[in-house]
Amino acid sequence: MSHDHQHTVGKDIKLKRLVWAISINVLLTVAQIIGGVLSGSLALIADALHNLSDAISLVIALIARKISTKENDAFMTFGYKRAETLAAFTNLITLVLVGLYLIYEAFWRLHEPQVIEGWMVVIVAAIALVIDIATAFLTYSISKDNMNIKVAFLHNVSDALASLAVMIAGALIILYQWYFVDTLLTLLIASYVLYQAYTMLPSVINILMQGTPKEIKIQDVIDRLEGLDGVQNVHHLHIWQLDEHQNALEAHIVLEDINELEKLKAIIKAELYSLYKVQHSSLEFETNFCNVEHC
Repeated sequence: MSHDHQHTVGKDIKLKRLVWAISINVLLTVAQIIGGVLSGSLALIADALHNLSDAISLVIALIARKISTKENDAFMTFGYKRAETLAAFTNLITLVLVGLYLIYEAFWRLHEPQVIEGWMVVIVAAIALVIDIATAFLTYSISKDNMNIKVAFLHNVSDALASLAVMIAGALIILYQWYFVDTLLTLLIASYVLYQAYTMLPSVINILMQGTPKEIKIQDVIDRLEGLDGVQNVHHLHIWQLDEHQNALEAHIVLEDINELEKLKAIIKAELYSLYKVQHSSLEFETNFCNVEHC
């Protein structure tokens, strides 16, 4: 079997897993909303809304993954890989909105407490827990090297934890009639949702804003290149991420001897790739250095 065929089969399997995960999450959301309305549990409805955001995030992830496989063209000369970064950003904003809505609903419930049917909460949450674990398993293998799918996977993991917590809340309501636990749990779920978004958003925004990768220091790169024999000065250096796996760089390089250009260019590009994972570099070579801006 050829390498290309294996790659295509692997890609098809991943897409099928995403489709299954989406279908399961949609069915689970409907079941949880019905169970939440019938039982009066805000925590169960909160978990349902979180699951709905999961289903939406998986749909967005699936669409973005298909777009990202397109080859570069005259309109997108770097290709379409950043579609997955945009999808991750969209999904994280969805997480923030869901979290804020749940906090609003929880505080509203403090003013208007309701009687909650504990057994229905436990049963529906137990079913949700099994489904959440299955969905997380489907997305785990795809999430290891993909920020877009990783965000969707984190949605699923948090759902499983939320479902487990809802089960515990239902048990406390059955045993002790502690109805306030439902509201408290909703606040905890909302806090965890916002925490997820908070931890992931900076890296996604950094890519979209063409920021320097956090593990790379500009001055370190300059010092490294200026330390090479034949390089007199490095300036106008910019490093950014094309996507989560590809770094790009542009710089002006002042050479001591212009006749060494081809040799030094190969050395510099090899150095950039091995040390900083720069796959795409645009280098402008000069024979003298002027620090005035128009130079």
